[in-house]
Amino acid sequence: MTNDEPALASGPLAGLRVLDLSRILAGPSCTQLLGDYGADVIKIEKPGLGDDTRAWGPPFVTGADGNPTGESAYYLSANRNKRSVALDIATPDGAAKVKALAKHCDIVIENFKTDGLRKYGLNHETLRADHPGLIYCSITGFGQTGPNALKPGYDLLAQAFGGIMSLTGDPSGEPMKVGVGIADVVCGLYATTAILAALRHRDQTGIGQHIDIGLADTTVSWLVNAGTNYLMSGQEQPRLGNQHPNIVPYQVFKAADGHLIVAAGNDAQYARFCTIIGRTDLASDPRFATNVLRIENRDEIVSILSDEIQKYREHDLVTAMDANNVPGGSINTLREVFASDQVAARNMKIEMPNANARQGHVDLIGNPVKFSETPVTYRHAPPTCGQHTDEILEVLLGENP
Repeated sequence: MTNDEPALASGPLAGLRVLDLSRILAGPSCTQLLGDYGADVIKIEKPGLGDDTRAWGPPFVTGADGNPTGESAYYLSANRNKRSVALDIATPDGAAKVKALAKHCDIVIENFKTDGLRKYGLNHETLRADHPGLIYCSITGFGQTGPNALKPGYDLLAQAFGGIMSLTGDPSGEPMKVGVGIADVVCGLYATTAILAALRHRDQTGIGQHIDIGLADTTVSWLVNAGTNYLMSGQEQPRLGNQHPNIVPYQVFKAADGHLIVAAGNDAQYARFCTIIGRTDLASDPRFATNVLRIENRDEIVSILSDEIQKYREHDLVTAMDANNVPGGSINTLREVFASDQVAARNMKIEMPNANARQGHVDLIGNPVKFSETPVTYRHAPPTCGQHTDEILEVLLGENP
């Protein structure tokens, strides 16, 4: 990267610059993470509209007048540590400026349809001709090749195609998606690690590369044990609700006044739990003494445990499990999550200034990574559309506002 501007960050990626042509969640999750690690992220947005998710509310940021602004909570979730430039790449001038900005960047990330940026001269081959060290990451629904390459990429489609929905939900109900856009988020995480690997290669060789990553591929990858169980046995895993295919008991149970989880990952933990509920006989019962036997007799042992657990209050059981080193715990609501001492201790809830917000700031979810030498910094609140256009075009392209 040329030294057009002093690096303001001190993180491990300080000094790197990212040109972010992505929107929605997978790409923005990736670029927010790179920004948290210190990279200078320039987000290109369509003038007047910006990232689609700006309008994905309610809730929206509440302005000083008490009315909702144009900034949704969804948008805020994945766009801190970025600067926004409003340019229309569908115009020759807008495309030319974005191409010029790419020369000042180490990384380009985009999530247009397969080869969708070629007509604007912003595809990998065109940009690489002027910048052989460029790392160019394309995020699509199904990747750049294959019979589905031109299909759109949405989290729900990826969860359906990738098989996770067939495993999720009540056994007697319909296939169920995960309650957040997990296919997008995991794809963004894979993109981040791929970019870091490509940076390592570029630093050794001076050569950049094109990273092709699809939501469907990454969703298949995180089938992990369920997918490998199928490949090994040829047997489809049924929907088990909150139960685990390979461990019993490992699920949600109803207590006298609520619900809790019990996650006895080995026979010793299971035996200690049996002691807690006053049923030591279940630990030595030849039907249930080992995890393999409990899997074979799943319905019977789960039924017995369910009846016993309903005799206890949730708090009392969780306290006893903690005292006896039996994994498990309460099932928190989001209110309970963000009010917890643990979240506060780990700085997983943060405040960032926001001039449009009535209270002058917005609450966001913090970065989970704790570096010992180069801590994550929160330098830029999620920007308004085009907030930094004049600043960046003047500094990098020499244009006067």
